[in-house]
Amino acid sequence: MRELMILKPGPMTTIQDLGRCGYLKYGMPKTGAVDRYAFRLANILVGNLEGAAAIEATFLGPTIQFEVETVIAITGGEMNPHLDGEEIPSWQAVKVSKGSRLSFKGLKSGLRSYIAIRGGIDVPEVMGSKSTYLRGELGGFKGRKLKQGDELSLAKSEVEQNICLNKELPEELVEDYLTDRLVRVIVGPQDDYFTEKGLNTFFESEYQLTNQSDRMGCRLAGPTLEYNNGADIISDGIALGAIQVSGDGQPIIMLADHQTTGGYAKIANVISVDLPKVAQAKPGDALSFEEIGVLEAQQELMKKEKRITQLKEWLTVEAKKTKCFKVKVDDKLFEVQIEEV
Repeated sequence: MRELMILKPGPMTTIQDLGRCGYLKYGMPKTGAVDRYAFRLANILVGNLEGAAAIEATFLGPTIQFEVETVIAITGGEMNPHLDGEEIPSWQAVKVSKGSRLSFKGLKSGLRSYIAIRGGIDVPEVMGSKSTYLRGELGGFKGRKLKQGDELSLAKSEVEQNICLNKELPEELVEDYLTDRLVRVIVGPQDDYFTEKGLNTFFESEYQLTNQSDRMGCRLAGPTLEYNNGADIISDGIALGAIQVSGDGQPIIMLADHQTTGGYAKIANVISVDLPKVAQAKPGDALSFEEIGVLEAQQELMKKEKRITQLKEWLTVEAKKTKCFKVKVDDKLFEVQIEEV
């Protein structure tokens, strides 16, 4: 069944979820959304499970024709979304009528935007995930980025769900990470490969993203980081957010599609809650780095998860006292109707 038609794909638009787990030892990257914070919130806003398949758009969003009435939420980078020619807000649930057309007028901030649709995108799972891995040509929609004329279906929603319509999130639950470029890191595991001067340079300098950046990693340009005895190590595992330093002394931050092993020394690792800052940086943006400890990084993660829990609780309360969508599952897909509370 066709529910969505891609009229214009944008330069890099793929279907993603939270990635495939358990296959790193076989050389298969986890993949999934690069900005997992924005991805999760988009799904929460439309009443999906946090890992439901959604659309990730880079630099410029797609133009989508809807063939079914539904609910969408757009989060992450601000790309000036319009529905049937009228501007609509990001970070809110918005009703979409059958026959409506979603388009984007241009990037204002960030780099990647997420379009979650009630039910999630219905594509086959590969290794337990619907995420697109472009280098492996698997997952997502036929293992590739979306093209003009692609027709997509939506998954059937499993439960009834109240969804707040056009409800602005409380200020305390919204993070300004789209323009914050101070990235916190944990030093290591091969920081001993760098001289004291090299380490000081890393933390005292700004590095710009180059055009050689993609879903696999962000290559940076800035002051050269000085080694003790060269960049090469015996290849070992690479974690999400690892900062490799190549032979030319320039850092590379590993993102969602990163390789599973590598032979360059890693000076530090970006903490998980700051990875969205890197995901939303575009070529030409400058990043700077700050060292923190493992315990502090864990505390920051706990704070982030608490904030997401608070958001869910707030949405539940608002759905009970305000006008909202009640999504009902039927034999076909679901119907959306405004419910007076």
